[in-house]
Amino acid sequence: MFETGFLRKAVPVALAFIVLALWPLWAPAFYAELAMKIMILGIFALSLELLVGQTGLVCFGQAAFFGIGAYAAALMTPQSEAASLWFTAAVAVAAAGGYALLVGALSLRTKGVYFIMITLAFAQMAFFVAHDTDWVGGSDGIYLYFKPDASILGWKPFDLDQGHTLYWLVWACLLGVAAFWSVMLRSRFGRALAGIKVNEQRMRAAGFATYPYKLAVFVFSAMLAGLAGYLFAVKDGVVNPELMSWHQSGAVLIMIILGGLGHLRGALIGALAFTLLQELFQSQAVFGSFAKHWQLMLGLAIIAFVALLPRGLIGLVTPKEGA
Repeated sequence: MFETGFLRKAVPVALAFIVLALWPLWAPAFYAELAMKIMILGIFALSLELLVGQTGLVCFGQAAFFGIGAYAAALMTPQSEAASLWFTAAVAVAAAGGYALLVGALSLRTKGVYFIMITLAFAQMAFFVAHDTDWVGGSDGIYLYFKPDASILGWKPFDLDQGHTLYWLVWACLLGVAAFWSVMLRSRFGRALAGIKVNEQRMRAAGFATYPYKLAVFVFSAMLAGLAGYLFAVKDGVVNPELMSWHQSGAVLIMIILGGLGHLRGALIGALAFTLLQELFQSQAVFGSFAKHWQLMLGLAIIAFVALLPRGLIGLVTPKEGA
């Protein structure tokens, strides 16, 4: 029974990753770029799903960690030469995790709406620091003039400026995050997170110190968001304070709700659906001049999805059991 259920869930995911890997070989450049954007947002959505869907911690400041990862990539890339991919990526992830350690140490002592507001406050602090500080570009942001160098002790396994190499790097990161995410949730640590979500007081009564678990998952979630921000900066070649705005935190929260809370596949489906809906409603070829009101159409569409599919889009795939 377990093997049958596992295969029923794993096979479509494996096929989707295979299609993604082959996608840039035949798809037009625009659609390859769009797929890369969706994969990066998929990592971002998985980072928040780990908090909201698996631990029950509704964080409204996830964009801060995403933005920190992006800014780290830009600040460590000089205008005259490429910086090391491995070093800059590690620093970006560590910077996001370090800020999360500070935020989590304080905010996790609260619950409910207070936790939501404190995480939002810390995210807005990061936003205004980036917005009002000249050395990080202020409101104009920073440009990356070179993609990172993947050399290891003089050996260069791949070049991000060549072909679809960056696309496949993003694909490999998404695959690694999804695989590790899935394995971790089936471990003792993951079971503890599930228990905290269901009944934290009972977990404490059973002898679990829940605070370290919540702090650990908060930091790990931020590190994943930092990785997504780093990849986003490398892809676009520019970062600005809007990456840290509360709109971005709200957008990723909508993604995981749209896809279906509590599901790994739901976070990925939500990132896909949200991005495609944005592209659709912004298309002047489809909606003409009314495309300038795309936020209105997107909002109405999301309301309709939530009303008709309370379990999210994943409910269309698994109507009776979870992922």
